[in-house]
Amino acid sequence: MKTVIILMLVGLAASRPEEGYSTRYDSFDAQELVENVRLLKSYGNCFLDKGPCTAEGSDFKKTIPDALRTSCEKCSPKQRNLVRVVVKGFQTKLPELWTELAAKEDPKGEYKDAFNKFINGSD
Repeated sequence: MKTVIILMLVGLAASRPEEGYSTRYDSFDAQELVENVRLLKSYGNCFLDKGPCTAEGSDFKKTIPDALRTSCEKCSPKQRNLVRVVVKGFQTKLPELWTELAAKEDPKGEYKDAFNKFINGSD
């Protein structure tokens, strides 16, 4: 009987959906994006529904609200770094666009402090 219960628990654990985001774009070159202000602006306009989206942009756009609300808790260490690089790029190179993005995704500023701690953290 114990063996059956153990096998059932193992089966349930194995069938759980992944807790994190897809690793599909873990090799995305965030630094290259940030260094190209025209491209960074294009991504920002995609996220704001003001312009077309690349396939990557569309996928990122779907993840942004959850990542913001949870301070990227489902992100892998690699993804946390990518998010930090891109957000800091928006903040320094396109601050007006960053303000629009933050207002769109967090209109009441509920997640601002926690997200800023995440962005400026090192974990």
